[in-house]
Amino acid sequence: MIESLLVANRGEIARRVIRTAKRLGIRAIAVYSEADADLPFVTEADEAILIGPPNPAQSYRNVEAILAAAKSTGAQAIHPGYGFLSENAEFARTVEASGLIWVGPGADAISAMGDKINARNLMAAAGVPVAPGTTDPAADLDAAVTAAAEIGYPVMVKAAAGGGGMGMGVAADEAALRTEYDKVRAFAERMFGDGSVLIERYFPRVRHVEVQILGLADGRVVALGERECSVQRRNQKLVEESPSPAVSPELRARLLAAAVRAGEAVDYRNAGTVECLLDPTSGEFFFLEMNTRLQVEHPVTEYVYGIDLVEEQLRVASGLAPTFDPDALAPSGHAIEMRINAEDPKRFLPGPGVIRTWVEPTGEGVRVDSGYTGGNTVTPFYDSLLAKLIVTGDTRNEVLERAQEAVAAFQIEGPKNNVPFFAELLGNEEFRSGAYDTGIVSRMR
Repeated sequence: MIESLLVANRGEIARRVIRTAKRLGIRAIAVYSEADADLPFVTEADEAILIGPPNPAQSYRNVEAILAAAKSTGAQAIHPGYGFLSENAEFARTVEASGLIWVGPGADAISAMGDKINARNLMAAAGVPVAPGTTDPAADLDAAVTAAAEIGYPVMVKAAAGGGGMGMGVAADEAALRTEYDKVRAFAERMFGDGSVLIERYFPRVRHVEVQILGLADGRVVALGERECSVQRRNQKLVEESPSPAVSPELRARLLAAAVRAGEAVDYRNAGTVECLLDPTSGEFFFLEMNTRLQVEHPVTEYVYGIDLVEEQLRVASGLAPTFDPDALAPSGHAIEMRINAEDPKRFLPGPGVIRTWVEPTGEGVRVDSGYTGGNTVTPFYDSLLAKLIVTGDTRNEVLERAQEAVAAFQIEGPKNNVPFFAELLGNEEFRSGAYDTGIVSRMR
């Protein structure tokens, strides 16, 4: 097993990885920016290294600073968490070229799945269903208009190098496409350094369902069930649950088999997620993208399958067998995760500030993965995620009741936060019925 681990991230995910590392007797090393000096993950690590100012480009995306920290602390491995450099193939290659262990999939797999068009084409060749769309980037606006006419409106305009719900727009007709194409292209060039754009068929009433996969050290790829991710704002997730209330046993078998094929197609190792769009009426699903990292929502899978995904990541990276029997995976129970963000609960606009009061809910079936505590300052430099509230139980109804109690008990004063939104959602009949889709938040607003 790895003996020392540097976590190249911050907040709740850094704290989460550090917790498992320390449980396993692994020396946990944190890196932090000047803005994060007082956050819990810094003090909970065995060692912490300041790597730069608040600007992520000068700290959490600063490859030289991170590698220097690894060298100075004698770290054996690097865990990238999610976001920042986690899906940067060149960073993964640089880590391994430096003689360190990369706790994630191989750089070739990251690269192959990082380009949305290349990923679509690979999946189609592997027999994974893909939505109607372009097989090459729409080189210019005229090409985009031609492609959209062939696919049929409405269409989704997507940054080929994008991810996490960023760099996407919907066009109902040619006039809207002309506007969205220029907007998405400019955003993609600015954010990803790659202005390539693809055009896909857009499904107005659809569910977002994903499958957790794990590429084992022996080369096998296994699927650890699905997660429902349809509660979203601006194409970014707010709530995830497992199992999905929309997925039957027959559909689950098809989803998981397709996800395994997706992983096998790129010789996948370590944790990853195959994201799909699901038409709940027909039962058809289409490949959306593959996230080549640990997901924010991994705790719901951990509960349903009774495993620690971070531990499994570390075991794969160490060349060890998993803690579970891959041939006897058996899900049990239900779990829901709510992303507690520093944002207005109505318009979802960021709201940084000093946390004056922070009281986490407790009790049976309640877990909180937090990045902050009372007295910390939520700055505008990073993602607005404060914590993840995970509620578990034997049945979905039991989890819904526990979740309402947990949300009512979660007290945050200081920065704006979306806890009131979850109280509203948990009382919403559409959500409680389980028959919701990606438009639920817009209908609530």
